[in-house]
Amino acid sequence: MENASKPLLRALSGEALWPPPFWLMRQAGRYLPEYRLLRAQAGDFISLCTTPELAAEVTLQPVRRYGMDGAILFSDILMLPWAMGQGLRYAEGEGPLLDPLRDAVGLAALQPEAVRANVAPILETVARVRTGLAQEAPKTALIGFAGSPFTVACYMVDGKGGKEFPETRRLAYADPVLFGKLIRLLVDATVEYLLAQAEAGAEALMLFDSWAGLLPPAQFRRWSIEPANAIVRAIRKVRPDIPLIGFPRLAGPMLVEYAQRAGVGTVAMDTAMDPRWAAASVPPQITLQGNLDPQAVVAGGPALEAEARSILAAMRGRPFVFNLGHGIVPPTPPEHVAALARIIRIG
Repeated sequence: MENASKPLLRALSGEALWPPPFWLMRQAGRYLPEYRLLRAQAGDFISLCTTPELAAEVTLQPVRRYGMDGAILFSDILMLPWAMGQGLRYAEGEGPLLDPLRDAVGLAALQPEAVRANVAPILETVARVRTGLAQEAPKTALIGFAGSPFTVACYMVDGKGGKEFPETRRLAYADPVLFGKLIRLLVDATVEYLLAQAEAGAEALMLFDSWAGLLPPAQFRRWSIEPANAIVRAIRKVRPDIPLIGFPRLAGPMLVEYAQRAGVGTVAMDTAMDPRWAAASVPPQITLQGNLDPQAVVAGGPALEAEARSILAAMRGRPFVFNLGHGIVPPTPPEHVAALARIIRIG
């Protein structure tokens, strides 16, 4: 069985391995010189995400350098609203800009029926990466992903990136019926998108709820946990054995309730989470993933080693995947990632 030869899939299925498998959020990206060359070749970010030969190459680059146990598809969570017809562009220095969705007219303009056709190049990337891994890194598993509905809605409603997303949060309170319709539409589209990635070759799937921590507990349950659970249940009907990872960033103590109710087999911890608390509080059958501060990787040296070893010590003996608590940042020296890989492999 293929799972038996891939440490990441074993850990995501609840096996405690030592040393633990690892991969890093945003491991493919701007800190790598080989990525910057391809990015310049693509012209713009959406073209890079939707040109299979380039996106597949970008996905494989860090695995070649560092031997990660997981390769995560190079794409973006906003490819889903883009695939439904919402205007999207990436402005230099500003991040994503979308045509804001604030009312029933904007919701009705979305075309969920167009998703499958529009994400076809991304699915081809998945297939190419799976073939490339079989040839180059047969023990590395391919992770597909999507944004969780609340986080994707943040960008769709506010129309841009940010740290507060006031328009989205206001809409969730002021018109929960309309906001609920958007979330349900995103649940259905996300299920279709993730199942298509699995069909194309993804061996595990991850939901990124990057802005879940903005929500107070009742709203967190309604707009983060419940949609995640709906997605998980729908995927399990079709693919009962595929590992599922949830990342409710900045959930704080709500991480435990998310782990108990979302239905995922693995919960990712953000940088602010105390791994010792999580290890003691999250049910032992749930795999934990995380949660090194990306800035520790930028710093390198003794600080990096101390932080990594502290996390390893907290997680020893339970199912665990070593990762960051957020994505690699562009100033990260590639040699510091290599040093981190050595520390993890020693255990």
